[in-house]
Amino acid sequence: MANKKIPMRQCIGCGDMKPKREMVRILKTADGQITLDMTGRKNGRGAYICPKEECLNKAVKNKGIERSFRMPVPGEVYEMLTKEMGELEAR
Repeated sequence: MANKKIPMRQCIGCGDMKPKREMVRILKTADGQITLDMTGRKNGRGAYICPKEECLNKAVKNKGIERSFRMPVPGEVYEMLTKEMGELEAR
């Protein structure tokens, strides 16, 4: 029996390759909103990040989110993502 292939994704913060299920998807919808996609199934362009606040801080510093979505990201979006990531780590 063949082994099942595990999809890998690269973190936009630290750059590590990890299994898709261990990552959190940041989603840009068709109308330009940026949110966390906990299910990984919503429609839109996605970028993956480790579920740690330090990786989000690195992504903000090196503009990984802006590069992934090819658009400038307002500061309010970063604040909202930081709050949601903190709630995720608390679980």
